[in-house]
Amino acid sequence: MKKLLILILWVVAAVPVTALACTSAIVAAHANPSGRPILWKHRDTSNVDNKVEYVPPTEGQFGYVALFNAADADLREAWMGVNDAGFAVMNTASYNIKDDKVPAKKMDKEGFLMTRALRQCRTVDDFRKLLDNYPRPMGVEANFGVIDALGNGAFFETNNHSYVVYDLADAPDGLLIRTNYSHSGRKGEGYGHVREANAECLLRDFAADAAITPELLTEKVSRTFYHDSKKEDYTLSENRSLLDDDFIPRYKSTATVAIEGCIPESTLDSVTPEYVADQYIMWTGLGYPPVARIKAARCRPDGVPDGLRGSRPGGHSQLCDEAKTIRDKVFTIKSKDKRYIDISKLYNSEDSGFAQKAVRQNLEEYRKEKAVRDEVE
Repeated sequence: MKKLLILILWVVAAVPVTALACTSAIVAAHANPSGRPILWKHRDTSNVDNKVEYVPPTEGQFGYVALFNAADADLREAWMGVNDAGFAVMNTASYNIKDDKVPAKKMDKEGFLMTRALRQCRTVDDFRKLLDNYPRPMGVEANFGVIDALGNGAFFETNNHSYVVYDLADAPDGLLIRTNYSHSGRKGEGYGHVREANAECLLRDFAADAAITPELLTEKVSRTFYHDSKKEDYTLSENRSLLDDDFIPRYKSTATVAIEGCIPESTLDSVTPEYVADQYIMWTGLGYPPVARIKAARCRPDGVPDGLRGSRPGGHSQLCDEAKTIRDKVFTIKSKDKRYIDISKLYNSEDSGFAQKAVRQNLEEYRKEKAVRDEVE
């Protein structure tokens, strides 16, 4: 019996565990100076290789553009995306709302659920109906963030059998933030409490001034080493051995994506696939976010830049691979299970750090792509 127990423990230990995390936000149209809602996700996962692909419509279902794991050759699990109808969805894993004994092997089905949502939903209310009718147990423990072309937005804190909705309309400053616990869940459990506080601190003043933009999210929040518990920002410290702990950007961070929607419509009558392709932009940085290059992806067959697509062996994307290579130059020290960041390689007084160079290029990308979008508004 003892030998059998040892064997079982050895087998369990040998099974790779997928670490799911993320920091995210939903921004109301009135909190963005462009008057467009935003869905933002800073992805943390052990699936370090990401890609973006467009999936064409099929009979009775929408086409969509989404973030996938590189190894997902059949594009079965979308981890964030927007469809032809202007409906967008994302998730963060939660660790305090599961209330049953559904085994782990039947969990982590969020990507499948979001794929179905992108295929079927036009509105936030459609997503609610999808959850209502989804087979139980759903195989999820997550905070799902959604927006639509009417300007609606919400977080659905969802477990295997139920959900609690947090409507964006009820957020006085037009901002909802979630990390890896649910506000409706068991108090004191879950993860990401410090990261949520970090995001709150970094965004609070901008929300009050109705000044939250996608570039603020990808170029500042995803690249800032502020630690709320210590009330200190290490971003410009040029520290050469900073412990990678409780910052929004982490070693396991693999993407920063902000889907910027349309100026809210009063009805869906004019929301065609062509309109969505013109007005929605999925601002995407693959790989380690502090050094990631941002590219604008759109919901149409030719809307995904080559650098984001999984055109390399194993479904790898060029820009993700490039960011990973730079990341390995930033994390130069590892001690047991701890990693240390050389901040001086990201930010320095000569303004030549990897992050500083990337931000300059990315802001130009924002300028150019917004000009193209606004020209056809």
